[in-house]
Amino acid sequence: MVSPLQFEAAHAAQWATLEAQLDALEAGRISGGRRWGRAGPKAADTTAAAALGPDPAAVARSYRAACEHLALARDRGYPLHLASRLDALTLRAHRLIYHRPPRGLQALKQFLRSGFPVLLRQQSRYLLASTLAFGLPLLLMLAATWVDPSFALTMMSAGQLSEFDTMYDDATAAFGRPRDADTDWMMFGYYVRNNIGVAFQCFATGLLAGLGTLFFLGYNGALIGAVAGYLTAKGLGLNFWSFVATHSAFELTAIVISGAAGLRLGHALLAPGPLTRVHALRRAGADSAVLVGGAAVMLLVAAVIEAFWSSARWLPPALKFGVAALCWVAVVLYLARSGRLRGPDREA
Repeated sequence: MVSPLQFEAAHAAQWATLEAQLDALEAGRISGGRRWGRAGPKAADTTAAAALGPDPAAVARSYRAACEHLALARDRGYPLHLASRLDALTLRAHRLIYHRPPRGLQALKQFLRSGFPVLLRQQSRYLLASTLAFGLPLLLMLAATWVDPSFALTMMSAGQLSEFDTMYDDATAAFGRPRDADTDWMMFGYYVRNNIGVAFQCFATGLLAGLGTLFFLGYNGALIGAVAGYLTAKGLGLNFWSFVATHSAFELTAIVISGAAGLRLGHALLAPGPLTRVHALRRAGADSAVLVGGAAVMLLVAAVIEAFWSSARWLPPALKFGVAALCWVAVVLYLARSGRLRGPDREA
């Protein structure tokens, strides 16, 4: 009879292959890789196929072989550590191969807890580029209009500036509201429509080789900076900053994430790497859809806060700033830590 050492030496490579296939399958489910049950790319494009994830047929063959090895190990009475290794390997493979994707609230919970933040961290270079494209114009315009409020006229008309004066003046009770909107529910709908419009611009124009995304990120950043600097210089800074501080943790972050999704598309179009351009865009589209989905949830949260909390004048500014600080910390920790694994299985 074959000894345990000989048995392990003969099949260790097959087990390692199955482990690698399962690792790739798990990673693909987070980052938008190959979907099981759908037709893959053409067989001729082997490089693209490899990049999209493990071949389902190959995983199934490796799984069946591991099951046979487990049965032999048990029948021959091989040491417990060998049978336990095979048992854990086949159980993991079974769960992945026959896994049913969650639905409804369970799917949303899993998406927010791991799928979205994990993928965002994997796309960190696009997130950094989007942050710089949005944040630098915002800071520069804020400084310029703070020093010289008339510089805001490079971004807005005198009439628009006058409307902002009215919105944030102490004599009004309409912080952040257009003149014809006087209920929280009306403003909720207005903020959802406006925020999603900005985020969609930053995302969809990534198909213009990323240039459209960079333009809209820079333009919106400069516009926000101009308003902030102008109102601060006019002595309305407390009203403005106490209004925007809380919901901006979600709103501005979501805009930057939408920009990262757009840059992901643009980069796939310009530099598909070993994939064909079509396959690169398909994979980038899957990644971007996850990012935009997470950004949409954040924009919805921002709209709720903006309509029902930020505009509440009866709340003292100190309380708003305190809650805003907690929201910013919560957003950063969520995006940086949520979905991380510990120990040997921790996130790559």
